[in-house]
Amino acid sequence: MLFRKKIAPSCSYCARGARLEDGQVLCAKRGIMPDTGKCFRFQYDPCKRIPCKAKAMDFSKYDAEDYSL
Repeated sequence: MLFRKKIAPSCSYCARGARLEDGQVLCAKRGIMPDTGKCFRFQYDPCKRIPCKAKAMDFSKYDAEDYSL
């Protein structure tokens, strides 16, 4: 998922931006932008993207008999 071909532009994971506090990004081209902002100079940096957490597995539907050999 990190290296998809079509990534929706967002200042939060642009190579030209540096993350600030309060959901802002300091862009080298446009100045202070919101992290949800975007522009036509977007350049994807996969190291800055924070992937979504995986859902926790639900093991409640299994009982002890399922885990025995």
